[in-house]
Amino acid sequence: MSLPVTYTEPELVALLQQRNEKAFSYLYGNYSGALYGIINAIVTDSETANDVLQEVFVNIWRKIGSYDPLKGRLFTWMLNVARNAAIDKIRSKGFRDSLKNQPLSENVDSNIGASVHPVINDVGLKKMISNLKEEHRVLIDLSYFQGFTHEEIAKAMDMPLGTVKTRIRSALTQLRTLIK
Repeated sequence: MSLPVTYTEPELVALLQQRNEKAFSYLYGNYSGALYGIINAIVTDSETANDVLQEVFVNIWRKIGSYDPLKGRLFTWMLNVARNAAIDKIRSKGFRDSLKNQPLSENVDSNIGASVHPVINDVGLKKMISNLKEEHRVLIDLSYFQGFTHEEIAKAMDMPLGTVKTRIRSALTQLRTLIK
C-alpha cells in the first residue's frame, strides 16, 4: 500500500512551474473544493460555477509563473484567481442575458423562502467581515459560509489545525468587537 503523495508549498509551486501533471492533479484534488465554494458563493448557479472552476484551473496552469511567494501563499493567490474569475463571469453580458432568458417559474421557485431566511448581506454581516484581515476573512468564509470543517480548511490551506482554530477564534473576537 503506497502512501498518498504530499508536497510542501515550494515543492508544489516548483513542480507546477515545470508543468508536472501529477502536481497539478494533486493541486486540483486538494484545492478544487475550497475554490468551488468561493466561486459558487459568487455565481450561485452550480453548472456555471463548475464551468468557472475549470476555467480557474486552466488559468492557474497557464499563469503559475506569475505567482510570487513573497506576496502571499499559493492558496491565497488561487483564491484571488477564482474570485476574480467568478466576478468576471457574473459581470459578463452573456451571463446577465442568460439570467434574463430563464422562464419566470424558475425565478419564482428559486426565491421561495427568501423573505423567511434573510440573506447575509441583509444583516450587514458581510460588511462587518470585510473589515477583518484577509486571512481572517477567508477562514470565516470557508468555515461559516462555505461549511468546511476546521480540518478541511487546514488541509486546503496547508496550515496547522491549531493555527486555523486560533485565527478563526481571533476573527470571531474581532467581529464581536465590531458589532458592539
